[in-house]
Amino acid sequence: MPKQNALPPTLAPIGLSRIEAAAYIGISPSLFDELVADGRTPRPKTINKRKVWDRIRLTAAFAALPGDDIEGDGNPWDDFAKAR
Repeated sequence: MPKQNALPPTLAPIGLSRIEAAAYIGISPSLFDELVADGRTPRPKTINKRKVWDRIRLTAAFAALPGDDIEGDGNPWDDFAKAR
């Protein structure tokens, strides 16, 4: 029997597992582990023995990562948009 979601589809959970947190920011779990280890993303909260990442803090950490303000980062769509 399929697992039912307790939340409506329009309501994102605030707490994410490691796998969900990695997917949320679009990277592999192993790269996510590196970002947590070096402090580029927040550490999880521990609830009993379960580790849970705060989605809001992940969003803020992702926004703080460098990259979106670098000229010539190799994205041809940026060049296309500037030419219009």
